[in-house]
Amino acid sequence: MSKVFYTARKTLKNYANGGNVLMCATVLALLVVNLPFLHNFYNSLWTHEMALQIGNFNLFSHNGHPMSVMDFINDALMAVFFFSVGLEIKREVLVGELSSFRQALLPIVAAIGGMGIPVLIFFIIGHGSDYINGAAIPMATDIAFSLGVLAMLGNRVPIGLKIFLTTLAVVDDIGGILVIAIFYSTHINFWMLLAAAVLLGILVLGGYFSIQSKVFYLGIGAFIWFLFLNAGIHPTIAGVLIAFCVPAKPVFAPKGYIKTIRKNIAYFAHEDDERLTSRTILTKDQMNWLKEIESASDKVISPLQDMEDSLHPVVNYIIVPLFAFANAGIYFGDLQFSAIFHGVSLAIILGLVLGKFIGILSFSWICVKLGWAPMPEGSNWKQMASISMLGGIGFTVSLFIANLSFGTGDPYMSQLLNNSKLGILVGSLLAGFLGWLFLHITLPKQPQDQGEN
Repeated sequence: MSKVFYTARKTLKNYANGGNVLMCATVLALLVVNLPFLHNFYNSLWTHEMALQIGNFNLFSHNGHPMSVMDFINDALMAVFFFSVGLEIKREVLVGELSSFRQALLPIVAAIGGMGIPVLIFFIIGHGSDYINGAAIPMATDIAFSLGVLAMLGNRVPIGLKIFLTTLAVVDDIGGILVIAIFYSTHINFWMLLAAAVLLGILVLGGYFSIQSKVFYLGIGAFIWFLFLNAGIHPTIAGVLIAFCVPAKPVFAPKGYIKTIRKNIAYFAHEDDERLTSRTILTKDQMNWLKEIESASDKVISPLQDMEDSLHPVVNYIIVPLFAFANAGIYFGDLQFSAIFHGVSLAIILGLVLGKFIGILSFSWICVKLGWAPMPEGSNWKQMASISMLGGIGFTVSLFIANLSFGTGDPYMSQLLNNSKLGILVGSLLAGFLGWLFLHITLPKQPQDQGEN
């Protein structure tokens, strides 16, 4: 089996570990919201106001009103999440699984089926209902949860299947971003949108002229996010667009970096070895040599790769678990469990479990049988069926779209939101368990050779 690049393995490991934290945050939310002595505290926690203010200008404000903690998590922190997704998409398009058309075609086609069929099932069940606006809820695949399940099976899973699922989830994210941009943008303020476009143009020019400063992109990006928030375009879209402007090309090629390192290391070769082994204050020359090495190290890694690598732990271990803790709290006291057998809960469950399975597997089969793309390396159709079931874990982005669909604060909509959360939870758990079970049965009993660590 071919060896896998270090960055690909690291990404898979990051998402798998993040999935464990996400599971813990979800369980904790369900416990806290249903404990009588913590229920009111949990609900009131998200209503406090947030401010980052200079004079009368509050960056964390929407149409002149301060954001609540819940708004801050869903609109600000999740914009950082989608910024990270945007960086990942750009890297995948440039050098990853999406850089080769033939290599990318199978997960792209599978993702299209995995988005279209669940939405179709939702429309069939919810046609003419008052919850039809939530049709996009079951179209997402949660990469952290799904790779977390794969991690439970260790090296028995062929690396080709892991990369297929990861790429499919990335394409799913692109679909989710488009849905949010098209269907969840209202009351557009074109003047603010024009100002945001001007600032985006400045970022595009910065990328064109290879400005490497991360402060430049993040600083201007913060104001673009604010303008999107108040222009009626969902601010998470700003995160993706800003990410696309970040340069992927470093200042130094690796050869130039190595040349700089060798030149400065050579200076130390003339120093007394005894002085270099003792911990002491450096001379001015020594400081300059080391600073030149440090500067070269910064310039050999592109801003895109540096930001993506830096954001992974923040997103996977803080932002996404916090989002889950804030949004996955389903209060069972007012809930009728018969709700999972009808209405929006049933539409979501069938969309995630049945729709994702049929969509991913059938579109993959058509793509391979027509000779458009090969099967993932080391896999067979039984394993592809198992992965297709695992694609029904739609937790994070599904919750996000559910909040956009029903999170208006109206009591009836709040009930729909609660039932949607129940459907997402049950559907994701069912898809995750069945996917794990099918993989456990169909995978080789002995670990696969995953290449060098």
